Amino acid sequence: MASTAWVIRSGRYGERDEWALENSCSGGGWREVPDLTSTGSREEIQRIVDEVYAQESDGARTNAVSQLWALRGRIAVGDLLAMPMKTTREIAIGRVTSPYTYLAENEPAYRHVVGVEWIRQVPRSALKQDLLYTLGSALTIFSPSRNNAAARLEHVLQTGEDVGSHTLASSPASTPAPRPSAPGAPDVVDEPESQPDIDMIARDQISSRIAEEFSGHSFAHLVAELLRAEGFDTDEAPPGADGGIDITAGRGLLGLESPKLIVQVKTPQIGSEVVAQLNGLVHTHGADYGLLATWSGLSKPARDAVKHQRFRVKVWDSTDIVEAVLRNYEKLPEDITERLPLRRVWMLKDA
Repeated sequence: MASTAWVIRSGRYGERDEWALENSCSGGGWREVPDLTSTGSREEIQRIVDEVYAQESDGARTNAVSQLWALRGRIAVGDLLAMPMKTTREIAIGRVTSPYTYLAENEPAYRHVVGVEWIRQVPRSALKQDLLYTLGSALTIFSPSRNNAAARLEHVLQTGEDVGSHTLASSPASTPAPRPSAPGAPDVVDEPESQPDIDMIARDQISSRIAEEFSGHSFAHLVAELLRAEGFDTDEAPPGADGGIDITAGRGLLGLESPKLIVQVKTPQIGSEVVAQLNGLVHTHGADYGLLATWSGLSKPARDAVKHQRFRVKVWDSTDIVEAVLRNYEKLPEDITERLPLRRVWMLKDA
């Protein structure tokens, strides 16, 4: 039987991403909330929230109660836990190893946690669009409920691959019954799709379209056009063997002015040997910097290698590429925009 699955975000800007991984935990936030260890019911947490967040709306307090009670009283040892990371555009997945703990010695934003053994990190591009939508709630803590999410996340945890909802058909054996929040009490954490993060969902859709439409040399062409839109003169290597150089780029009329770039474009995950190769090419060809454009991210050894070459090698991951597309969309040629049709939508900012 599959475990109950939970999602806990690590800050508006991913400020707790690395901290959570390094300290084998997940949670934080709720700076004003005191230690909840002695609370034993949703009603007790309701009283604390009503006092701490007295100026907030009824709906905001209800959301806070639901999420804090999930963290304190519903997430159990053995549950599957996913953490979407904004800093790396990956999703970390693991198992809960210890229940709610209040780390009083930590800074206020790092105190309310559960213990986690982090087992796997996968790029968002490894998940299919419907599962990304299910994970795209604006809530900080929730239990993904649609699209057979628990069984699929379990499969991703084991294999690194999302095989889709139909392949892992829902059944009483594969879909756990959620632990009730309270008798008769509706709980927003069990219906996360009711509060979607529209911005994240839109970016995931754009990412999915880029992954579908641009692969191999086509992906390198997209990166080259983005660099042109950013003001570089670029030269693309033809399809086939390229000696490790997919694009050369420079400023000025002839592209000979600094910064001068050597660019490697990779769809699969990049290993540390690619970082070493690019660093050597930068030196050999007299470039100023190396740029790694990667859709599936970097392995941990590669990330460590980049840290040691931070003034020589830079990275464009899928998040950076989507940002560059949005920043330069009006400057991109028709052969790109026809395959990636976007339109701007203005909406009220969520208070």
